[in-house]
Amino acid sequence: MTAEMTVDYSGTWDIISNVNFDGYMIALDNDYATRKLAKMLSPQKVIKQEGDSFTIKTVTAFRNYECSFTIGQEFTEVTSGMDNRSCQSVVTWDDNKLVCVQNGQKKNRGWTHWIEEDQLFLELTCENHVCRQVYKRKP
Repeated sequence: MTAEMTVDYSGTWDIISNVNFDGYMIALDNDYATRKLAKMLSPQKVIKQEGDSFTIKTVTAFRNYECSFTIGQEFTEVTSGMDNRSCQSVVTWDDNKLVCVQNGQKKNRGWTHWIEEDQLFLELTCENHVCRQVYKRKP
């Protein structure tokens, strides 16, 4: 059975924890003011999944970010809202996890999403920093 048949990422997810976001933003070369503002935000993820095609919107009071991709197909991603860099990204399935590798100016950059019960987990990686976020699905 394929992963997309067993896991449905679609829905609206509210953040409930955010560990080492500052370290991750430092690795992205974000300035102090940007980091301070970003730490005060409570992002919400809105995910639309249709088979292997995804649109993930990150919504905050300050700025929104949208990323659309198809599993296994490389795409050019501009990480507006984070560090505004362009990178070549590809998302693949690893069991029931979505794994994104972002090739660009920063080393070891990417993210992994997975679901456990009614929680969405996100690990953001850049260089030697890992940020761990947890979201809860809205009813």
